[in-house]
Amino acid sequence: MNLIIDVGNTFTKLAVFQLDDVVFQSVIKEQDFNYEFENILQKHPEIDKCIISSVGNLNETALKLIKHNLEVVVLSSEIKLPFVNNYTTPKTLGVDRLALISAASKLYPAKNVLVIDAGTCVTYDFISTNNSYLGGAISPGIRMRYTSLNNLTANLPLLETEQPENIIGNSTGNAIHSGVIYGILNEIDGVIDTYRQKYSDLTVILTGGDANFLSKQLKNSIFANSNFLLKGLNHILQFNSTE
Repeated sequence: MNLIIDVGNTFTKLAVFQLDDVVFQSVIKEQDFNYEFENILQKHPEIDKCIISSVGNLNETALKLIKHNLEVVVLSSEIKLPFVNNYTTPKTLGVDRLALISAASKLYPAKNVLVIDAGTCVTYDFISTNNSYLGGAISPGIRMRYTSLNNLTANLPLLETEQPENIIGNSTGNAIHSGVIYGILNEIDGVIDTYRQKYSDLTVILTGGDANFLSKQLKNSIFANSNFLLKGLNHILQFNSTE
């Protein structure tokens, strides 16, 4: 069994995989890591391997605890990847994007796949039918758009995410909601349309924290998968564990 540890800026996700299936997962804060880790090992003593993906900070005590109990792979651009990486600056490619493309290569082999991760940023990543990662794009996410309107102007308020009732905002608040939400929806639909002009057989995956909010409002056909990144991390661990 494999333990997947995805360390974010605010929360850490942990998942236990039996081969390709998730049998347990949780989301915790940093201070709860040691307790949750030991609890998982007690419930799943068959776990022998672990992969760590970290865009946040995993403290040294936690790292020592993991390495003491399990065989550990730390995700970076230096390890073996289950796809051909044609990114011209591979060392600057985020580990979350490596995991997403790995999931696409595993779940949709020999297909043109666009993975859209709607979180703090919206990332677009494309892998071709010959298992080659070509790159993609990075754009501000929903909260970043609301925050930037407040931070970079003198009078615009900081609002919570809200679905606008009408594309025509009849107040400043409604205008902000319209601009942010319809702006990101039209961006995503526009990017998908542009890719489909070149790749008519395109498969589109939408994942990330805002995927559920956005998925029902997009005009294009997509597959929403909340565990896509975790599946990618598990695939990388399996790929690096084969003899």
